[in-house]
Amino acid sequence: MDLLNTLVDKGLRRELPTREEALAVLATSDDELLDVVAAAGKVRRQWFGRRVKLNYLVNLKSGLCPEDCSYCSQRLGSKAEILKYTWLKPDDASKAAAAGVAGGAKRVCLVASGRGPTDKDVDRVSDTISAIKEQNEGVEVCACLGLLSDGQAERLRTAGADAYNHNLNTSEATYGDICTTHDFSDRVSTVQQAQAAGMSACSGLIAGMGESDADLVDVVFALRELDPDSVPVNFLIPFEGTPLAKEWNLTPQRALRILAMVRFVCPDVEVRLAGGREVHLRSMQPLALHLVNSIFLGDYLTSEGQAGKDDLAMIADAGFEVEGTDTTTLPEHRTDAEQGTDAVPEPAAEVAAATVAAPPSDETRRDLVSVRRRGAGTDLPPNA
Repeated sequence: MDLLNTLVDKGLRRELPTREEALAVLATSDDELLDVVAAAGKVRRQWFGRRVKLNYLVNLKSGLCPEDCSYCSQRLGSKAEILKYTWLKPDDASKAAAAGVAGGAKRVCLVASGRGPTDKDVDRVSDTISAIKEQNEGVEVCACLGLLSDGQAERLRTAGADAYNHNLNTSEATYGDICTTHDFSDRVSTVQQAQAAGMSACSGLIAGMGESDADLVDVVFALRELDPDSVPVNFLIPFEGTPLAKEWNLTPQRALRILAMVRFVCPDVEVRLAGGREVHLRSMQPLALHLVNSIFLGDYLTSEGQAGKDDLAMIADAGFEVEGTDTTTLPEHRTDAEQGTDAVPEPAAEVAAATVAAPPSDETRRDLVSVRRRGAGTDLPPNA
């Protein structure tokens, strides 16, 4: 297919596709799916080989958020029966993080519900970062605390935060449809503050909220312009008790096409398969490893993921390997700006995409959404 050959060539050169080309990826048929995955897989392997980075979430403060983001189980007015608790103590958060590190996670993501942190909250998170780094040599720490005020990004960086996450989520044109308590520009500003403070920026999207193909392309192009190091791709988890509980718009094939489009637009960036992968990709999760180079291990913020040992088995069975702490995730040209190198690593051997079984039924599977009842904020051990 000429489209895919063009996109592979551009991806190997780190050249931005056109919007029409990105839209065309989303419009490909199921008959072309394995061709799309194989093409995007060439770009993925060029920049990241067969490595998979593992990340682990620790929900520092769950529920009771004053923002009205309609996709979120922690939102204002949410009826979702999730865990609700205030700030974890630094030692408790560090213990939760250690479970993920022991399971193979290279990065720990510290997340707290709310519009944004107070200065006292920043102090609390700084203590937590110190506790985690003291007990886990070589671990990366990413903070995700909402909108930042002046000076807070610098304080987090000084405390040892390696990265900051704040997702754009959807296109600027439709952002008001999913949230009214802050706007798209607020999110862009927070990502830019993190970058200016010297933290690695992590910013991504949520697919499956009823958006159009054009919306998906718009948000991914906006992310490309922001140039974060990491782009998490979340698939909506339609929690009962939230406004989007009935938005079951994704098939495994659609989810794979979205991941492929993101890889073509962001060829040399850490593309992370994030929340909702078990719900929407189901048995086709291993195929997504040909597109992404990063996943979350174990559970998410308010929902349970598949067992950590199953994640590790999936990676091994698909012929990939877990990335170690002694390996730099990003390509040299993204991490060694001081030297100005633009070296291209040797491409890995081509590996054909795996054959996939018949797609599952289109019947809505509400049983796939399982509220987290273990780990941080409970007396039960975490899933890692």
